[in-house]
Parts: sequence; structure tokens; C-alpha cells
Amino acid sequence: MSTAVTTGRGEQLSTVAHTVAAGLSGHGVDRVFCVAGESYLPLLDALYDVSQIDVVTCRHEGSAAFMALADAKLTGRAGVCLVSRGPGAANAAVAVHAAAEDASPLVLLVGDVPVPEADREPFQGIDLGRHFGGMAKAVWRLQEPTAAAEFVARAFRVAESGTPGPVVLAVAEDVWRLPGGTEVPCRRTVCGPSIPDPHTTDRIRNLLAAARRPLLLVGSRLEGAQSRAVIREAAERHQLPVVTSNKNQHLLPNRHGAYAGHLHNNTQASQFAAFDRADLVLAVGTRLDNSTTKRRRFPTAAQPLVHVHPDAGRIGLFHQPAVGVAADPLAFMHQLAHWPADDPGGGRSQWMAELHGLEVEKAVWHPVQADDGVVFGGVIAALDELTGGEVTVVVDSGTFTSWTYRHLRFGERGRLLGISSSSMGFAVGASVSAALRNPTTPTVAVVGDGGFLMNGGELITACARRLPVVYLISNNSSYGTIRLHQDKDFPGRTIATDLANPDFAALAESFGALGLTVRTPADVQPALAKALACAGPAVIEVRTSLEFASAYRRTGKGSPAGQGHGGRNGR
Repeated sequence: MSTAVTTGRGEQLSTVAHTVAAGLSGHGVDRVFCVAGESYLPLLDALYDVSQIDVVTCRHEGSAAFMALADAKLTGRAGVCLVSRGPGAANAAVAVHAAAEDASPLVLLVGDVPVPEADREPFQGIDLGRHFGGMAKAVWRLQEPTAAAEFVARAFRVAESGTPGPVVLAVAEDVWRLPGGTEVPCRRTVCGPSIPDPHTTDRIRNLLAAARRPLLLVGSRLEGAQSRAVIREAAERHQLPVVTSNKNQHLLPNRHGAYAGHLHNNTQASQFAAFDRADLVLAVGTRLDNSTTKRRRFPTAAQPLVHVHPDAGRIGLFHQPAVGVAADPLAFMHQLAHWPADDPGGGRSQWMAELHGLEVEKAVWHPVQADDGVVFGGVIAALDELTGGEVTVVVDSGTFTSWTYRHLRFGERGRLLGISSSSMGFAVGASVSAALRNPTTPTVAVVGDGGFLMNGGELITACARRLPVVYLISNNSSYGTIRLHQDKDFPGRTIATDLANPDFAALAESFGALGLTVRTPADVQPALAKALACAGPAVIEVRTSLEFASAYRRTGKGSPAGQGHGGRNGR
């Protein structure tokens, strides 16, 4: 692929900047997120002539990188963020960390200090290798102009292969304008799917044939419409209860009879007790990370485990499988869906119904009245009723999100979008990515008062593009999760967790968004209906109860909230 780009003036240029721009296009990138910076202005100029790439201008590098991370989760391809050196790179680190925690592909392009100034205490200079080395899969600095296409191809290949993750590619400010070279094609390397060998397949089939209470655990590597369809097909053929990994609640419609729950920080002990009775766990497309596995206590050592993951280095890292398969999860699921059905003892349908029944019972909203505000569970229950679960919900961090996991049942087109690092501030910008990718499905950002103000400036990005995003702010004037722990560990000694807040509805109106305030349970449904019908961004400030900040424990009380049991979630 040629790296020459025709400018608006009819000139043919082949600089490093144009080589990188062509490399992005050749890898199927159609959207990048950035905060403009002088150290990569030539790349922005090159992108001016690449009409197929949408450049989204953001207000903070942290939220720009969060948007790119969200875009990666939505597309299955590496998200791309452009930042300047020093402060820009430092601000973006929060999303690099989140991408590493979630095994999500991210390419961070950094405009770096000029080559003659490197390692000489330059202005805004940081050692990117040391700064990102513990988080990124690779950190490279392009200094040889003719290697530009090679480095772009390597960045995408490393970010997307094996266990995906973030890659940081820095280009020195004075290198962008140099001739770029054309030695390496600027396109994505496509590899065919890997499948288990016949002997391994037979071992898994024998384990499944003997299992009376099998459990299918599916993860993020099974994202996408094709994967979701084959999950359902396999579950129905083999009467397999399906549980999803952390932040992947949507992989099977939650009202489907095979849906058995979502593993996250607040999954209750009673539900894990039921899962512990499984006599086979098929873990497909999940790394079996900390949150999914209840700090690596599930599956238990007594449960036979089949672990299917593309990266052999992850298999057996913390859980010893009966069969480990380094293969493409979707290819394996297609095999599973077409194996002959076998139900020894004929009890699997009852087992599946039992686990689904626990989910149905948990999801029922029993109205709760509080003296200090609206209980957020009622808001989520109303959102479920109004949308039928056909909604993209972007969750921020906080114990209030436990109401979402409990009472929102995702449908065929529903999507949960969140990060397992529990970093606050994700949802405001990530919801922009979601609305850009799928404007026909409602996008709702569920965010706390603390998280909203961390990256609240991105509301103007949604307004500038007139995106139909509903920002649902749970305002309890507190860092609620930390307050929950504080009241437990240091009762009566509240410090640093109370918050002073603006009038969020008025703030929204000043940005050009619809602003609404919910003060009573009766206000909830009308406000939600109005916001969901809005053609542009809408902000609903819900004056929520701090006492009932969690779906499972009352702040300052130590007793269950609603019908739940003790637990904790997020930051």
C-alpha cells in the first residue's frame, strides 16, 4: 500500500506523518480520539486529507484514551488515541492501565520530544519506557523514518494478538516531517482461526458428556453478534447454564432461560455457592481474571475446568485446567454448538432452570423508601422497564453501579460497557464512543457525582456532535463506596468523603444539553422518558440516597439493603 497522500493542494507527500496516517487507514481505523498537541501537528495535518478517519477532539487526554478504549471494546479492534508528550502522555496513563487490566487492544500514539533533545532534560520530556513499562505490552520510540510503516503494523499486531493490551508508540517531533519510506505494507495481518486438535476435542466432549451440572463461562473474547448467537445455540443444544465474566453481562440476553448471571465484584455468596456445585466449568474467551473468579477462588480446585483462550501463556497461570486449549474462542464455540447433545440423567434442564431462577429472583425490584433521597435501584428498574434492556449502558465506578448489575436485564441489542480497573471518570467520554458507534440504540451513562466531575468536560464533546446520550448521575454528595468502607472500618469518623456539588441540571443546560433533576421516586419515570426521547445529550441528576448507595449493604448500618446481602463493588 502506498504511503503517498494527496493533499488538498494536489501535492504528493510521503512523510512519516503521512505514512502513519496511511497505516492507520490500512488497519481499518475509522476513528481516533485526541487532544491536539504541537508535538504531533504533522500527523493531524496528514489526517486532514484522510476523510475515512473521524478525528474526535476531546478535552482531556485521560478521557480521550478512555474513549479509544471504549471504542476497542465496541469494535474488537485496537482503539487509537493521539496525545502530546509529557503531560498528555501522563494524563493518558489511566486508560493504558485500564486497557491492560481488561486485556483490551489500545494504540497510544505520542508526539515526543525532538531527537536532539532526548535524554537531555527536555521540556515536557518523560521516559516513556519507564512510565508505561509496567502497563503496556510494548513501548517503542520511532526515530528511523523509513521504519514508520513497520512500527505501525507492529503496534497493531502486538496490541490485538494473544492476550490483547495497550501499545505505546512515540514519534519524535522532528521525525514526523521526514520521508517515511514504503518498505512494509500498512495493513492488518489476518490469521485464520486456530481450533483444538481431534484428541483434545475428544477429551472435552467426554468431559461434557459425563457432566450432569456443567456451567459455561463466557468472556470478552466472545464479543460480537456472531459470538452471541453461537453462545445461545450451544446453551440450548446442551442445556448449558451461561454465566458471563466481569463487565460482560450482555453476552446472552438476560431473560433467556440459560442465563445464569454475571460475575463481578458484587456477585453474592449464595450465587457462588450454586456455581460451586457445577461438575464441569467450560471457560471460553475469558482470562479468568481476579473479579470474574472471586479473587481466584472460582472455579474451585475440585471442579474440572476446560479453559479456551487464544494465549497459551494465560492458561494454567492461576487455575489448573483439566484441559487447556490455546484456540480461537469463537471457532471452539462453533464446534461446541454442533456436537451431539448428551444429557446424562436428564437433569440439566432443571439445573439450568435453578440457576436462571436465582437471577430472576434477584432482578425483581422491591420498592424501597429512604429518608435521604431516591434509592437508585428504582431508577434502574424504570430504565429496564422503559427500554426492555435494549440499551447500551456505560458504567462508571462506584458501589451505586451494583443496582445496575442487579436490576437491568440486557436484551438482544443491549450492551454493558465498563472497565474492571474501577477507575472513576470512564463513563462520560466512553458514552460518546458508544453513541458514535451505535446511534440507533439508546446510550445511557450511569455515573456518580464524583466520577462525572472527573471528566465532565466531555459533555461538551457529546453536545458538539449532538449525540443522544443520557447521563444518569447518582448524586449522593459523597464518594459513596469509600464512605461505605469508612463507616465500616472507622465508624463516626467521616473525613474526605463528603462532596460539594453544582446544580448538575443547570450545568448541563449551560453546555447545551437537556438538564433534569429527580428528587422523588415519582419523578423518575417521566424524567427518563423525556431524556430517552431527546435528540441530543440529556443529563438527569438523581438526588440519591447515601444510606442505600449499594444494592447489598446500607451505608452506616452494616445491614442488607433491600433484599440483598453484604458485599462491595468498585472504587
